[in-house]
Amino acid sequence: MEKVRLHNGVEMPILGYGVYQVTPEECERCVSDALSVGYRSIDTAQAYFNEQNVGDAIRKSGIAREEIFLTTKIWISNAGEEKAAKSIEESLRKLQTDYVDLLLIHQPFGDYYGTYRAMEAAYKEGKARAIGVSNFYPDRFIDLAENVETKPMVNQVETHVFNQQAKAQEIMRKYGTRIMSWGPFAEGRNGLFTNPTLTGIGSKYGKTAAQVALRYLIQRDVIVIPKSTHVERMRQNMDVFDFSLGEEDMAAIAALDEGKSLFFSHYDPETVNFLLNYKTN
Repeated sequence: MEKVRLHNGVEMPILGYGVYQVTPEECERCVSDALSVGYRSIDTAQAYFNEQNVGDAIRKSGIAREEIFLTTKIWISNAGEEKAAKSIEESLRKLQTDYVDLLLIHQPFGDYYGTYRAMEAAYKEGKARAIGVSNFYPDRFIDLAENVETKPMVNQVETHVFNQQAKAQEIMRKYGTRIMSWGPFAEGRNGLFTNPTLTGIGSKYGKTAAQVALRYLIQRDVIVIPKSTHVERMRQNMDVFDFSLGEEDMAAIAALDEGKSLFFSHYDPETVNFLLNYKTN
């Protein structure tokens, strides 16, 4: 598995397994399957309601904790220095571990500066090996990065062939921050799995459109966490390191970029109200 080095020297796999929208009932089995086929990076969050199940799967796997890169995220309802600190302890309890490898602010709302201070404290105490943010658009990302002691090591944002985040990635790079993709398949929107450009390129390499989409992001140094509940697709999603896309392929896929979200906008008041009222406790 290829790895990337964060700006504090910590290494993480460039490809991992995400458990967004994996139900608590299915999550333990799915994470167990992912670990069994070779994934060593697992991404969860307080707002996914499956941290306990992720922890159960890791504990039962028999794989040494230090071999697994574990990410979780602090939700808005736990924002603020004191509440965030308590929620970090609760996440560690559910995950059944003394530390997480990456701790992120899930959304840029509420007292996220207080949350970040709690994360910096957790980082200094060894409860998080790396810290960062998620869903921070360039404006709020720059504002935070300019005003914190420890620059974010990762920013996890919607990134796929139809919303490639090239400008945002360039801005993150100035701060030594790695871009991490959620939704690398755009959840199948815009017909990603049957897109003629992706399938045509895939036919040259004996790969699927999904594999081409992942390979494109990886070659752009984007960390990816594809999700599947089917073990065979988990294997396919990992099988992207035995080929490389040529310059023409990369240019053709770059042309698919629409430069906008297929899901939501933080500039939409209804979206903000929904996020602020979504509770995890």
